Amino acid sequence: MTAAEPSAEAAPDGAPPSVKLSLPTLTAMVVGSMVGAGVFSLPRRFAQETGVAGALIAWAVAGTGMLMLAFVFQTLAVRRPDLDAGVYAYAKAGFGEYLGFFSAFGYWASACVGNVTYWVLIMSTIGAVAPALGDGDSALAIVLSSLGLWGFFLLIRRGVKEAAAINRIVTVAKVVPILVFVLLALFCFKPAVFAENFGGADYAGSLFQQVRGTMLATVFVFLGVEGASVYSRHARRREDVGRATVLGFLSVFAVFASVTIVSYGILPMSEIAELRQPSMAGVLEAAVGTWGKVFVSVGLIVSVLGAYLAWTLMAAEVLFVAAGDDDMPRFLGRTTANDVPAPALLLTTALSQVVLVVTAFSDDAFNFALDLTSALSLIPFLLAAGFALKIALRPRENRVAGTGTRELVVAAVATLYTAFLLYAAGLKFVLVSLILYAPATLLFVKARREQGRRLFSPREAVICAVSVAGAVVGVIALGAGWIEL
Repeated sequence: MTAAEPSAEAAPDGAPPSVKLSLPTLTAMVVGSMVGAGVFSLPRRFAQETGVAGALIAWAVAGTGMLMLAFVFQTLAVRRPDLDAGVYAYAKAGFGEYLGFFSAFGYWASACVGNVTYWVLIMSTIGAVAPALGDGDSALAIVLSSLGLWGFFLLIRRGVKEAAAINRIVTVAKVVPILVFVLLALFCFKPAVFAENFGGADYAGSLFQQVRGTMLATVFVFLGVEGASVYSRHARRREDVGRATVLGFLSVFAVFASVTIVSYGILPMSEIAELRQPSMAGVLEAAVGTWGKVFVSVGLIVSVLGAYLAWTLMAAEVLFVAAGDDDMPRFLGRTTANDVPAPALLLTTALSQVVLVVTAFSDDAFNFALDLTSALSLIPFLLAAGFALKIALRPRENRVAGTGTRELVVAAVATLYTAFLLYAAGLKFVLVSLILYAPATLLFVKARREQGRRLFSPREAVICAVSVAGAVVGVIALGAGWIEL
């Protein structure tokens, strides 16, 4: 999150003054949330799967699908202004409390796992000159990353204003190295190398397989497109939420696609696929020399720390709002005098710490955390798109005026796109996601008991049973070595 300006109006019931965000601030928050670790890893991630042709198709598919999701959040912000916290609130309104809880937990968990990728990438970057850090998954790297996790916890706990002041600088600073990378790569562009990379290397499969293989990477870099919706309760004007979402998306889409495509004009695809992460640094080093690698590495650290700050705030916000709606235990709804949801922030940092330790057992810590982050976010995105589709098909049942053909088409395309992403993720990450989802039901049970309500309706019991069964299958598959981290 960037600049946060306190409102002159006090919050109800004597609560601390609410923080109100303008359109530029909301847009900067979307950009700040989306521009993080993912963009610096794009060259290698794409080169491991596809050539230029596949990359162009992948970005066209991902860009269209994510733009439809951006339009979905824009539409829902206007059509249902009574719903706050975006992703979670839409799932609950459309499909009931238990699936709403799943959406809140999944979105929160994806943010926590995503935060781990930031520290892994920072340590891998420094590891280029400090071998003891390895690829970000050595014992020393995990210890230093843990210190960073809890250091940021203490910083954010001081208050939103203090964290926002730092991120205001970071949001601008992080974009500059990426734009410089694109310009330098264009200046050093080699048409012959680009032509060789067009169809893909020998190890790439069919064009469809190439495109499918890049889908989770595109999801990861686009996470944050819903950032303005998550903070909708803080917006000065409700319509600014949708505008910020679309403006932020279009800005970063152009940057992400450019970073990927220009890299194919610097090195052969097979060489890019073997680069150390952050691969953007390796590409620029090949183009202009060692200083290019140093330049990108410094920019990455600034960028990633800013994205980590924004995502930690958003993750805690989701738990806080869910607790306020009685869908999470009440202790997660408590705030400090500075309007910081401290228990939610503590739980967010704790889960990131657990996942950070788990990455030590993965063959490729960064890619595992990246793909798991994307997979966890798909259920919340699918439910939000599905709710928009329900509104378009049955507006009266969903408390809105009549909708047009455009809204129906947008919602349908967004729903189909997110369903395709689940397929592209593959069984491995669906099962690993369920291993996290199923135990989280204990939080839902605790919230229901606090309210003295029945634990599950018949439909909720079926959904719970399916998720538990999937989690059991996932644990067995991991234990038997059928799937590997």
